[in-house]
Amino acid sequence: MKKITLLFVSLCLCLNALAQTTIRIGIIGLDTSHSTAFTELINSGGEAWAEGFKVVAAYPYGSQTIESSYKRIPDYIEKVKKHGVKIVDSIADLLKEVDCVLLETNDGRLHLEQAVEVFKAGKICFIDKPIGATLGDAIAIYAMAEKYNIPIFSSSALRYSPINQQLRNGELGKVIGADCYSPHSVEPTHPDFGFYGIHGVETLYTILGMGCKAVNRVSTEQGDVVTGYWDDDRIGTFRAIVKGPHIYGGTAYTDKKAVIAGGYVGYKVLLEQVLKFFKTGVAPVSKDETLEIFAFMRASNLSKERGGEMVTLEEAYKQGEKEAKRLLKRYAK
Repeated sequence: MKKITLLFVSLCLCLNALAQTTIRIGIIGLDTSHSTAFTELINSGGEAWAEGFKVVAAYPYGSQTIESSYKRIPDYIEKVKKHGVKIVDSIADLLKEVDCVLLETNDGRLHLEQAVEVFKAGKICFIDKPIGATLGDAIAIYAMAEKYNIPIFSSSALRYSPINQQLRNGELGKVIGADCYSPHSVEPTHPDFGFYGIHGVETLYTILGMGCKAVNRVSTEQGDVVTGYWDDDRIGTFRAIVKGPHIYGGTAYTDKKAVIAGGYVGYKVLLEQVLKFFKTGVAPVSKDETLEIFAFMRASNLSKERGGEMVTLEEAYKQGEKEAKRLLKRYAK
């Protein structure tokens, strides 16, 4: 009986130890406020949904060409160090210390190269917006993730505004159309909308879902309006605000009423989904939807180049596939 009791106690202690095992998170890129905000939310110990997780290491770089990004790095290094985060000299060093990765580098042009290093190490990865600078980057990143069997996802925090999730789930009626907006900060190193306007495009897709077949775009110095035509005859618009208030939101039209779409409500709603993903390995946003968002943006840029002509997402996607093939050649071995 005594042996059985000791065995039972030992088993309970082992199970308890397993239950308390910390999932170690590493951050790549301390050139965005997301990195410091995520670190504080996770390591402060004040959120029940963040229990069992800890940001333990960070590789700071990061954009070295976008001034608004690289100027932040020295200050953000000090901010995360205050939360017990170890600063490492390379991604390789980071990967030795962590179980999963927040790829936060603000410059989407670096994501493919950085992500492949993570995938090869077998680490689950969240890639912050934009998943890549271009549609071709995004296609290539998913291809490499599939090659190494690594679950990934990417999302704007706007997707998880509670009202947007209610609309997505049909709780407020059947959505028959939507008009969404967000700021559009022009960044010459990235195609239009990919660097910042993606927030409003993702809001539109959260509400309407997939199925856009073509877009056209009008532009002035004040901003841009992209009209998307869905395959079930729904219409969705995205207004990119270049000059004007720094605001996010929109209107969704349901079969019952018009509903004010959700705006920015902080990073917590997104981070909660990321940590759930790290536990389950199940991506809450599909590859297909993320790539359609990028095809929507690419098609809108083609429309602008052609004076507002209608452009199909199929054409945009084919261009992205050609670019992805070129990018993937370096990883062919």
